Amino acid sequence: MEEPEPAGTAAGQPGLRALLPPREFLCSRKGQLLLAEAVLSFIIFICYIASPAVAFMMAPLLEFLLALFLFFAYAFKLNEKFKGLYWPLTDFLRCVTAAIIYFAISIAAVSKYNDGSAKAAGVFGFIATIVYAIDFYITFNDLVTFLKQGQGGSDSPERRKSEDEDSDSDSD
Repeated sequence: MEEPEPAGTAAGQPGLRALLPPREFLCSRKGQLLLAEAVLSFIIFICYIASPAVAFMMAPLLEFLLALFLFFAYAFKLNEKFKGLYWPLTDFLRCVTAAIIYFAISIAAVSKYNDGSAKAAGVFGFIATIVYAIDFYITFNDLVTFLKQGQGGSDSPERRKSEDEDSDSDSD
């Protein structure tokens, strides 16, 4: 006869445990960066809603949703299931654009508006700029490593040299 499992185990609460990302991902550098990006974007979004600089609220909202989507996509390994989308490049472009946009709207919020919530949004925006810059630096290094591995393994320099010699092109 089998003993029932305690209520706190994964088998006791499959619905709630299925919604939580794995602990390994939460402790990883990518998981922590995506979580920090989502939290900072949400804080900035709230600050812009409470300030007269409400025109800037759309960028943090979109970045929050994108960071949250990628957080769960990487946590549940959707990047391994959907190979049609080149995930590192998508993540890199998201981080670059977010860093530039946050830097620009933070300067505008700090210099143009005098209330506390706009200034707080600007300061959090500068912090978010740094976090996104760190993320795109790390993602860029991973991207370069991947591209170097892809070029070195499938298309060696000797093979390219022999193909160039065999071609009948008049472009030389």
